[in-house]
Amino acid sequence: MSKVNKRISLQEAAALIPDGSSLTFSGFTIWRRPMALVYELIRRRARDLHLIEVNGGPQTEFLVGAGCVAIWESCWVGHELYGKYGANVSRRVAAKDIIVEDYSHAEMTFRMAAAAAGMPFAVSQSSLGTDIHNPEYDMLGRAGLRDGGNPRIARHKYQFVEDPFFGGGQYVLSPAPKIDVAVLSVQQVGEEGTVRVQGQHYTDPEVARAASLTIAVAEEVVPEDYLRRNSDANTIASFEVDYIVECPWNAHPTGMFGRYDVDGDFLRDFYQRTRTQEGFDAWAAEWVHGLDHLSYLEKLGWPRTLRLKANTALNYSTSVKRGQ
Repeated sequence: MSKVNKRISLQEAAALIPDGSSLTFSGFTIWRRPMALVYELIRRRARDLHLIEVNGGPQTEFLVGAGCVAIWESCWVGHELYGKYGANVSRRVAAKDIIVEDYSHAEMTFRMAAAAAGMPFAVSQSSLGTDIHNPEYDMLGRAGLRDGGNPRIARHKYQFVEDPFFGGGQYVLSPAPKIDVAVLSVQQVGEEGTVRVQGQHYTDPEVARAASLTIAVAEEVVPEDYLRRNSDANTIASFEVDYIVECPWNAHPTGMFGRYDVDGDFLRDFYQRTRTQEGFDAWAAEWVHGLDHLSYLEKLGWPRTLRLKANTALNYSTSVKRGQ
């Protein structure tokens, strides 16, 4: 057993993310997003969060729709096949309720990798010649937030340098993000915090190392001895994880490879119903407020979860109709 008990509840995990925190997540678009914890943040009416994401997804849309987010820093948001753009982000940007700082997908990945390595900035030639580097679109700068007053916000969105070693031309320096909390949604975590991700792990290792505090929300907590039998299959070391939460179906309505599929009907319904703030509020009253994770699963119902449950040999559901 672990010498230090890292186990906490979902509610305790949400309490570790105070208003104004900079926050990032595991997964990619509609896969392995820590939605159960996102619901908890909405229930406690979190405010002024600064989301810094390699890419957005339902977790972004839920938090933005609920008014939890002040700044969103990323490259894209949507629900893939089930709503190709982020209607809640779009609505809040139009109303000037949030600031969106746009980087390319590659730049966000490089920035996260730089933070994970303890570097102050990333170096690349990504997006050279595009309007991403137009000073007019430095939205944090235009809002007067690059004055050094916020230690999480860089004094510049980017800087240009010439290759001083090989004469390879111009490069872009992009600031490494300063992240308070990373929340991971994973299949298994050991009692001491070792994470094993089944399937693609995306930028999860970098996300875990980039943050000051990392929380792993897992489908199951397993003995560390079990994970050590095949240590090469593990994804993130125990010392990089501060707290663990055992929470089955924590990624729903996003998918958990090998456990359950994306709930496309749920996301499609969310996308259609939340194009207005009134629609979001009605949706949240039905699916978020007044519930906890167990009552949420009860509301979904076992026929629905059985349909989404993955076949253990194929790693996807054989009951979900596809291609329609």
